Amino acid sequence: MNCLKLPKLVAVCLAVTTLAGCETIGGWFSDDEYDPTEPVELTDIDQKVKLSKRWSTSIGDGQGKGFYKITPVLAENTLYVAAAEGVVAAVDATNGRKLWSAKLGLAISGGVGYHQNSLFLGGADGTVLRLNASDGSEVWRAEVSGEVLAAPQGNGELVVAQTYDGKLIAFDHETGEQRWVHLSDVPVLTLRGTSTPIVVDNFAIAGFADGKVLALSLDNGSVAWEARVAIPQGRSEIERIVDIDGSMAMQSGELYAASYQGRIAAVDLRVGRKIWQQNVSSVSGVAVGFGNVYVADQDGTVSAYLRNGQGVRWQNIQLGYRGLSRPTTVSSYVALIDFEGYLHLFSQVDGDIVGRTRPDGSGARADMIAQGNRLYIYSNNGKLMAYDVAGLE
Repeated sequence: MNCLKLPKLVAVCLAVTTLAGCETIGGWFSDDEYDPTEPVELTDIDQKVKLSKRWSTSIGDGQGKGFYKITPVLAENTLYVAAAEGVVAAVDATNGRKLWSAKLGLAISGGVGYHQNSLFLGGADGTVLRLNASDGSEVWRAEVSGEVLAAPQGNGELVVAQTYDGKLIAFDHETGEQRWVHLSDVPVLTLRGTSTPIVVDNFAIAGFADGKVLALSLDNGSVAWEARVAIPQGRSEIERIVDIDGSMAMQSGELYAASYQGRIAAVDLRVGRKIWQQNVSSVSGVAVGFGNVYVADQDGTVSAYLRNGQGVRWQNIQLGYRGLSRPTTVSSYVALIDFEGYLHLFSQVDGDIVGRTRPDGSGARADMIAQGNRLYIYSNNGKLMAYDVAGLE
């Protein structure tokens, strides 16, 4: 087996199996078959929020069978969304009407990035594409050395894309010509995924499988600063996995990132200095709101850390081992989807679960998108949906 291509799900399952195996051996000598990683059963909640479905439309095969995380992007009241089979579409965010749809003729593994009427996508065969956002027509495509599992990003001059084999590559926005490439060390074992790069000011910021976040100069790819979010620990390679795979967040000159089997950290965007950190294990990413930084741990704990570094505001452990998505702030709430496709709304104030519905049983690995009190969800099987959130009177 090529360990650099160990799928995320397999890597996580191996770690869980290692622990669960101890329970199984113990079971030979007792009747105790308790599995501490078994997803908890949902219990009734005090529904205080109304979730109203406004529209739904289908986009190809969604995430396909590759455990991808192809996330739509919202720009100028239009949702741009892609499916693993190579379908790309523009959808009116108000009513769900398709404005256009295009077939690219190749499988998609990463997307969707947007800048000034351009869309950026990654191909499963190792390509980066720039499309015209007006109709989905191809402007250029460039070959890279590995899968692109997150949305490339651009600023009108350069397009940056991160590959599964540890590279961050910059392309000329107009021609697709490669401008520079940064190589990072890839551990023996890594989860299947990468975080989405961030282009801000004159820097490209990316998280890597070695637990580091780097800021690279857009001029030449030189390292402006690096911040270590996690330190590999343990005797086995599985225990030493510290990938930064989830989406990062920014606010007021600070960057927030979380790693698997590591930490969540706040980093000064100017110099890369860590402001604070807390132990956590997450692959879904972080969100910011109400003076908090939100993260869902692999064990199902949802935490709100104070942005000022003074610790935990609240934690909720009611959704243990339910495979939670990246938190998304919408109105006064935090939204997460579990592995069975249930959408849960938490109060940003105290962490109580105040709303629940089930948009789609297939789940939703893609990050949700919020605008005002509206929440956009792209399910694993390709349903793009809009829900409005309102408190019950």
